[in-house]
Amino acid sequence: MAIIGIVAVDRNGAIGKGGRLPWHYSADIKFFKETTTGHACVMGHRTWLTLKKPLPHRLNIVLSKQSEVQPQEDVIVRRDLESVLSLKLKPEQHLFVIGGAKVYQVFLPYIERWIVTEVPLTVEDADTFMPSNYLEGFEAYKLRQLEDDLRVKFYEKP
Repeated sequence: MAIIGIVAVDRNGAIGKGGRLPWHYSADIKFFKETTTGHACVMGHRTWLTLKKPLPHRLNIVLSKQSEVQPQEDVIVRRDLESVLSLKLKPEQHLFVIGGAKVYQVFLPYIERWIVTEVPLTVEDADTFMPSNYLEGFEAYKLRQLEDDLRVKFYEKP
């Protein structure tokens, strides 16, 4: 199992505004779905609340100390980092860290690869950003161009 951070950022590293993604690109959504389907996705409580329903064909892991998140089919709730890291996933499954900012921060020491979609805009009044050092110690090894001028960069530790 690899632990992979996956995120879309604007030119300033913004990932959110008002508790939501500040853009909508169907190419990004399609890429995210293709990349994470069949795997496990860990997210924070606020990210979970932005979803209308569990991400299909994925194990949804909500990392939250709040008790109102109800476990359901394909959804589990974990209260701390250690309980997520100790999950026994299928050998072919990866753990994708999908946000938000606090979850990215807590998983930084464990992330082995990053998949970063660069969104070609600067969000005014963005209020949620990636940790400034999240790519420290990583090197880009692949670039993929998506529609709508989106670029996906793949990073790994050398």
